[in-house]
Amino acid sequence: MSQSSDGYLRAAGPRFLDPHGAAVQLRGVGIGGWLNMENFVTGYAGTESLMRAAVRRVLGQERYESFFDRLLTGFFDDADARFLAAAGLNAVRIPIHYHHFEDDARPFEIKEEGFRHLDRVIDLCGRQGIYSVIDLHALPGWQNQRWHSDNPTHLATFWQHRHFQDRVVRLWEAIADRYKDDRWVAGYNPVNEPADESRQVVGPFYRRLVEAIRAVDPHHTLFLDGNTYSTEFDVFDVFDEPPANTVYVCHDYAMAGLAYGGPYPGRTRGVWQDRDVLEKKFLQRTEFARELDSPIWVGEFGPIYSGDPAVDEQRGRILADQLDIYRRYEASWSLWTYKDIGLQGVVYASPDSPYMQRFADFVAKKKRLGADAWGSDGTGPAEVTQAVQDLIAREFPGFDPYPWGRWDFVRTLLLTITVAQPLVEEYAALFEGLGDDELVALADSFALANCVVREPLRTQIAQGPAAPNRLREADRP
Repeated sequence: MSQSSDGYLRAAGPRFLDPHGAAVQLRGVGIGGWLNMENFVTGYAGTESLMRAAVRRVLGQERYESFFDRLLTGFFDDADARFLAAAGLNAVRIPIHYHHFEDDARPFEIKEEGFRHLDRVIDLCGRQGIYSVIDLHALPGWQNQRWHSDNPTHLATFWQHRHFQDRVVRLWEAIADRYKDDRWVAGYNPVNEPADESRQVVGPFYRRLVEAIRAVDPHHTLFLDGNTYSTEFDVFDVFDEPPANTVYVCHDYAMAGLAYGGPYPGRTRGVWQDRDVLEKKFLQRTEFARELDSPIWVGEFGPIYSGDPAVDEQRGRILADQLDIYRRYEASWSLWTYKDIGLQGVVYASPDSPYMQRFADFVAKKKRLGADAWGSDGTGPAEVTQAVQDLIAREFPGFDPYPWGRWDFVRTLLLTITVAQPLVEEYAALFEGLGDDELVALADSFALANCVVREPLRTQIAQGPAAPNRLREADRP
């Protein structure tokens, strides 16, 4: 078997090869809600920037910075890397927000201090034989219409402004230059879930971005998400030849595993869901990669757990079927997500922790109002939401907006924007009057020692004892 060039993991044909030329299946988790925060992961409402601004107003700049630095430090440390290695996992996907590395008021100026936590976790994981994929999850101007790109609107303006695109190229040149010699970085995921409604800009932008990264770093694998939330891959027709050492990423959420999911097997919103349906959808989403004979990488997947044992048993069956499908097709994968407050995480903050004791009622209200797009069924107060849904359906019967249609459009504007924004202020108000020790206790609620392990999920994704490091100590950068 051929050697992987220069000691880096790389894509070669349908497989990843380690530095010694041996085939590697990447199996891991996404560290969601960390360097790119998400409302369902830590329980706030709205977007990260709105939440941070509100909490800053309550705590003041110095205590605000201290709290969030403590949270980021405890959320993932050496104990977490060792926990993942003990499960036999060998990869993490690390979502990052551009705000850590660049300020809107000073575009194109890269902030050195923004790399501190990213450097730390890449090193911690590398010491456990775990590769890191760096994923730019939130781009200036917002590359998609959803809260997880920190978008407070329903418009993805990144695709309309060259200024935003130029900034992302500059940022990736800086990231690639920093990690170009790091053998424990598996590669770069330059744009999470792009959603270019015109379908005219994303392809040429990818071509430009690939050229810019490759000019700085010719070694690391590129993980390219398809358009429309990593489900459409014809955008890559802009390349005359498929770029070498490149993976085309699919995201593979099962409808029955979402918050509004029905029985499994069974019908969810009128659509039948079973293993055969999951496999058909997986084959559809990976067709482009398989035709190019490149590695299959499922960048995100995983059901949402409800707390109801009967429902969660079915969610476990969904995951079991997906993992079996991935094994059959030798697909690498990254489960979403590692740690949260109990919705999807392999581990989650204990209900008895200071954080959950303080914010549990708020989280319940947010769910009741349907303001959490990921953690609620999207209904919210039916006396309001159904009336608006009926109005739009009646008055505009042909209305089918990008990306997911009328129902999702209405719930997004009505619940995850209009209702969520005043909830941001309620969340921040819960920090009022807290002393420094209390803030530390809140942040430390997310340390692994203070979390609960979702054992059925950990067991499902565990791959036995961690494989021995194939990178020698001398190979470390």
